[in-house]
Amino acid sequence: LPAAVGSRRLCSVRAAPRSINKPVIDRIIRVDHAGEYGANRIYAGQMAVLGRSSVGPVIQQMWNQEKKHLKKFNELMVAYRVRPTVLLPFWNVAGFVLGAGSALLGKRGAMACTVAVEESISDHYNSQIRTLIEEDPEKYKEILQTIKQFRDEELEHHDIGLEHDAEAAPAYTVLKTAIQLGCKAAIFLSERI
Repeated sequence: LPAAVGSRRLCSVRAAPRSINKPVIDRIIRVDHAGEYGANRIYAGQMAVLGRSSVGPVIQQMWNQEKKHLKKFNELMVAYRVRPTVLLPFWNVAGFVLGAGSALLGKRGAMACTVAVEESISDHYNSQIRTLIEEDPEKYKEILQTIKQFRDEELEHHDIGLEHDAEAAPAYTVLKTAIQLGCKAAIFLSERI
């Protein structure tokens, strides 16, 4: 009996629904986990540069929400038995560099980064919401509620960025476009790898 106790596997208390479209759910959870992980690293980079400035508390507030998002996707990865993207070490560095680099442009640069990233993420979440509704909104109720809530919070971050003069950042349009292209590439890769 003691040997059997020592060989127990740790697993989620709550099991994933049996009849889910596993490839779709795997892609959604994997990419959303990677995105929330990257967002955490972006805000960590911004806080490293601007944490003691007047905008530090605003960045910290947004980062706190991103930490909750990441925690939820960590839980969903276990519940649905989804492997993370192998690119997490890259997103760790890239996210921090993007956050710190945009913050080195000042408050407006950091907020321009926030606007670009959060706009990309909310568009991506909207696409996932459409996919899950087409599949079966009842079957994917928990994931849909999570994605809708997080999309709404990402849109709040987007609006906070605009309220804090994101559009006045140096070369705002170029910066926003470059960051959003990077987000699209990160989404594409994280869904698949």
